[in-house]
Amino acid sequence: MSKPIENEFHTVRGYQLKQQNEGRLTPALEDYLEMVYRLCRVENYTRVNKLSESLHVRPSSASKMISKLVELGYLKYDKHDSILLTEDGRKSGAYLLERHHIMERFFTLIGSADPLVETELVEHMICSSSVLRIQAMLEFFEQNPEIEEQLKRYYSQLNK
Repeated sequence: MSKPIENEFHTVRGYQLKQQNEGRLTPALEDYLEMVYRLCRVENYTRVNKLSESLHVRPSSASKMISKLVELGYLKYDKHDSILLTEDGRKSGAYLLERHHIMERFFTLIGSADPLVETELVEHMICSSSVLRIQAMLEFFEQNPEIEEQLKRYYSQLNK
């Protein structure tokens, strides 16, 4: 096994900047795109006020992020000021929502005190290959409920 190269380590912010430089969405942009996707699943469009309410931010903040997502090709506006997903936006939004569900299921499985909060903190930092591995593990437990029960019993013994 090779030793890690010392100059490969970064701060969390350093990894975020590296991802940005590679053209990936920031965690904040991911949150906005995921929520637009959630809202557009209901009516195929959303509006700034609905988005800002859903994310508990000011409409001006939501407008700025929407503009960035439009520039990046994930969203577009129509003539009625409706926010619409592009094909890339739809695909990315679907992935972000699925990633969210997978991570929340994972944190629930391991007995997290607050799976939603942990999901929100971690989901932006995990690579897609790890998400796929976690999804496979969750499917393994679903197909083998007796093993999941063994894990839960083990966890309960740790808490004694």
